[in-house]
Amino acid sequence: MPGRAAGIESTPPTPPACAATRPCNDNAAVTLPAKPIVLFDFTDPAAVDAWAPIDDRVMGGVSRSRLRHDPAGHAVFEGQVSLDRGGGFASVRSSPGARGLPGAAVCLIDLRAEPKRYKLSLFTDDGFDSLNYQAGFEPAQGGWHTLQLALAAFRASFRGRAVAGAPPLDPARIRQVGLMIAERQAGPFALDIRQLRLV
Repeated sequence: MPGRAAGIESTPPTPPACAATRPCNDNAAVTLPAKPIVLFDFTDPAAVDAWAPIDDRVMGGVSRSRLRHDPAGHAVFEGQVSLDRGGGFASVRSSPGARGLPGAAVCLIDLRAEPKRYKLSLFTDDGFDSLNYQAGFEPAQGGWHTLQLALAAFRASFRGRAVAGAPPLDPARIRQVGLMIAERQAGPFALDIRQLRLV
């Protein structure tokens, strides 16, 4: 269904009533949700400088994409997906950096787009061709809205294939962030994004 995603939450997680440093009434220790952090604020024109395209050209395809800043105050992930020469995907990825948040449970994305299917990728190392964790989403048609992707719903992937037996995503170790359009959705696309953050 449009506007929904794997692991999407309708509301942010509710903090427990007791503190992380003392037990609840049932004597079970709990951890309070982490303080939110902004991974990328695309109202800042310089935020797109950390991103670069990684399209199906790496395997002989001819799809193309980019992440650019729009003067209206957001980023645009845009391009053209082509099925020629065995291609069918386009993506952009951030440079490596300390982007993790211990205890994070949700990734929030402020976006606007036509209802195509996209993926958010999270990497826990600095490698180019390495294991990553992905969650699919499909923006609702219309204006700006916020998607909430549960980090527990991200699944390990390598070169587009699921990796059985991989450990779950550790949000403290996130180093790179990626956006992808795949599944042979040929034609032009554009995804507007204002902000990416972890909570």
